[in-house]
Amino acid sequence: MKIIIKGRLPGLNEYIAAERTNRHAAAKMKREAQALVMLQVRRQIRRPLAEPVYMSYLWVEPNRKRDKSNICAYGRKIIEDALVKCGALKNDGWADIAGFADGFAVDKGYPRIEIDIQEDYQCTG
Repeated sequence: MKIIIKGRLPGLNEYIAAERTNRHAAAKMKREAQALVMLQVRRQIRRPLAEPVYMSYLWVEPNRKRDKSNICAYGRKIIEDALVKCGALKNDGWADIAGFADGFAVDKGYPRIEIDIQEDYQCTG
């Protein structure tokens, strides 16, 4: 299953800066980002996913200004929490998410996050 989240999410550096300024601002940032993801997820996933899942992320940024770990570290957390809140995943723990991979690309006109979700993933390694 593939889902696409249009736009980009706040990075870890943005979240840390908000947290240092005002913890309520940081909480608001996370709530708003999760709401954006949940809105798009609900349109694309209409049933619970068969767990465990393996998630391959493609982070498509409008430019190369943010470093890769800043983009995906916080973004994965927002997306996985949103999947749980939507009921697509029971939880986001070890038993539910077998693993993940990150790829990166640039598209100035269409920043997005593409997530390829492999359901009922059996780790052989």
